[in-house]
Amino acid sequence: MILFDTGSSGRILLANMKKLGIEPGKIDAVFLSHIHGDHTGGLVALLQANPRVTVYLPASFPASFRDTVAARGSRFKLLEKPEKLFDRVYTTGELGSWTKEQSLVIDTPQGLVIITGCAHPGIVRIVRQAKNRLHKEIYLVMGGLHLAGQPAEELRRVAGELQQLGVQKVAPSHCTGDAARKVFQDRWGSNFVASGVGAVIVVGP
Repeated sequence: MILFDTGSSGRILLANMKKLGIEPGKIDAVFLSHIHGDHTGGLVALLQANPRVTVYLPASFPASFRDTVAARGSRFKLLEKPEKLFDRVYTTGELGSWTKEQSLVIDTPQGLVIITGCAHPGIVRIVRQAKNRLHKEIYLVMGGLHLAGQPAEELRRVAGELQQLGVQKVAPSHCTGDAARKVFQDRWGSNFVASGVGAVIVVGP
């Protein structure tokens, strides 16, 4: 089982996992998208509950962060380039310059599922990277899209480019912003997936 990001609070993370019936000991890997505290703050609590996990970190993470992981007796792997992590599971590798970020890509029978933290490097760039690397269609894009506060014309441009890339479904959350969610919901209609805390999204026929 893979945990994507850990939120800002270990207490909240573990409480939410308990409500969802997910035992910390069942987590095999933690995939961190980028360095911001609202995506990494719950890690220490998770490692205290299950130090046997392997943490997959962007290579740009500072040595102090790596030392924190190692001090809990956990393994970590630094990721910089696109690569395969597990069967049908990939990282885009680090993208961006100011805030470097990696996204998780899952190859499903329906197509690629791309999971983002905040999409700081740009969601269009992330989707294009995944599609060009794996040469498969995009079934679902989910996660933060970093579009809060953007003007309407930019939101329409991003939505249009994602549609041109063949994105079939979208499940925006976190830093996407309400205005962007409205644009995406209008564009994708029944293929817009409501997402948020506690949401369970099943990918399958």
